[in-house]
Amino acid sequence: GAVNVVEAPQEFWQMKQSRGAELRNGALVLYEMVPAASPPYVCYVTLPGGSCFGSFQFCPTKAEARRSAAKIALMNSVFNEHPSRRITDDFIEKSVSEALASFNGNREEADNPNTGIGAFRFMLESNKGKSMLEFQELMTVFQLLHWNGSLKAMRERQCSRQ
Repeated sequence: GAVNVVEAPQEFWQMKQSRGAELRNGALVLYEMVPAASPPYVCYVTLPGGSCFGSFQFCPTKAEARRSAAKIALMNSVFNEHPSRRITDDFIEKSVSEALASFNGNREEADNPNTGIGAFRFMLESNKGKSMLEFQELMTVFQLLHWNGSLKAMRERQCSRQ
């Protein structure tokens, strides 16, 4: 059956471990909800290597926040496999298709920068020619901006995504 997106990062890391990856904290993927009485809900996910990511969309429900965090966790898990790979048109197409397949998304979603996959595609395209490692550093900065609310403030001042 289709893999629940929240379980996908867990399955990915268990598969890595079964193939002999040395994971000092085991293959456990941890989800933590930020306590909140009303939306937007925020969920953090910590990968076995210790990297931590947060949900990246406005999430009206806790389940949605967990799914959003799972998407970013899965993308980062897959990318960490290829840190030196260059981002090319071909790579972007393949990654976006894989992301759509993993999250049962549709094509329109990939062209809309307000969806998770659309934002992901936008970030990949604006980093064409760079390595996955450079892209990951950018993602980290993007997440830090997101967490401390500056992104929301920039959006309110109508700044462009660049």
